[in-house]
Amino acid sequence: MEKAKISASQLFILMVLFELGTSLLLPIAMDTKQDAWLAILLGMVFSFVLFLIYHKLYSYYPDLLPTEYMQKILGKAMGTVLAFLYILYFIYDVARVLRDIGEMLLTFAYPDTPLFIASALLILVTIYMVRKGIEVIARSGEILFVFMYILAFTGFILIVCSGLIDFTNLQPVLEEGILPILKVIFSQILYFPFGEAIVFTMILPYLNNPKKAKVTMLCATGLSGINLVITMLINISVLGVDLTARSQFPLLSTVQSIQVADFLERLDVFFMLALVIGGFCKISILFYAAVIGTANLFKIKSPSRLSYPLGLIILFMSMTISSNFQEHLHEGIGIEMFALHIPLLAIIPPLLLLIAFLKNRKKQRE
Repeated sequence: MEKAKISASQLFILMVLFELGTSLLLPIAMDTKQDAWLAILLGMVFSFVLFLIYHKLYSYYPDLLPTEYMQKILGKAMGTVLAFLYILYFIYDVARVLRDIGEMLLTFAYPDTPLFIASALLILVTIYMVRKGIEVIARSGEILFVFMYILAFTGFILIVCSGLIDFTNLQPVLEEGILPILKVIFSQILYFPFGEAIVFTMILPYLNNPKKAKVTMLCATGLSGINLVITMLINISVLGVDLTARSQFPLLSTVQSIQVADFLERLDVFFMLALVIGGFCKISILFYAAVIGTANLFKIKSPSRLSYPLGLIILFMSMTISSNFQEHLHEGIGIEMFALHIPLLAIIPPLLLLIAFLKNRKKQRE
C-alpha cells in the first residue's frame, strides 16, 4: 500500500463526485418514465444495505486492501482469481466512463475532433493524477467539489428564473404502480451509480479515522442520491418524459433551454465543465483502484510504474468497447449490468461477508 492518509471529509467529497460522475450525464431509470426520480430515491435507500456490507468487510480487515483480504477469506488460489476479476472490472469501468465523457465532448463542443484525441488527453491528465497518489486525488477533489457545486447552484437558479419548469410533466405519480420501479431499482439503479462505489473499499484502508467510515459512506451516498433526484426532477419538468428518454445527455439539453432576459443563453459549454469534473474524478478513482490493486496482487513495489501501461490499455479499450454510442449504452444497461454489476456488486460481497463472519466467530471461540 501507498504510505498515505486521507480524512473523512476528503472521502466524503470523493464519494459524492464519484457517484454523481456520469450519472448526471445519462438518462438513468427512464424505464419508469415520470417516476424516474422516485426510482433513484428508493435505489439510494436500498443501496445503504450494500454499503453496510462493504463496511462490515472493511471492519474485519481495516488495514488490508480487498485484494489481500479476499485471499484470507477464500484461500490463496480462489482469492487471487477473485481479486484479479475485480481489477479487470475496475479497468473495464474506467474505459466505459472515459468513452462517456469523450462522446459528450465530441457531441457538444468538439464535433470535428477525433474521439481518440479527446480520450487520450483526458487519460494523460488522469495518469498524472494517479502517479501522484491518493492524497493528491483527494486534495484535487476538494477544489473541484466547490467549483462543481457553484456551477450546479448557478444552473438551478437560472433554470428557475427561466420559467422552464412545468411540474405537470411529473404527473401522474405511480401511474403503473410500484412494481416497474422496483424492477428498475434491482436491475439498474442499485448498481449504477450507487453500487459502483464498491471501488472505495480499495481506498478505505487509507482513511485516517476508520471509525468515521460508515457514517461518511452513508452521508455521501445520501447527498449524491438527493442531487440525482433533484436533477431528474428538473430534467423531466423542463424537457418532458419523451424528450428526456430520447436525449443522449438530458442535463445538457436542459441547460441549453436556459434563456434569461433574452440575452443569457447557450450556457451548455459552461455547465459541461461540471460534468467533466464529475467524470474526471470518477475516472481517477477507478484508475487508482486498478493500479493499486494490481500492484498489491502482483507484489509490485512501485505502483506508479503501472499507470502508463494500464492507461494505454484503458484508452484502447474505450475506443474498441463499442462501434457507436448507442451500442455503448445498450451494453452498459443490458450486458454489463447482468454479467458484471449484479454478481460483483450484490452477490459476491455478501458471500464474502458470510465466510468472514464464520471465520471470525470460529477464531473468537478458539
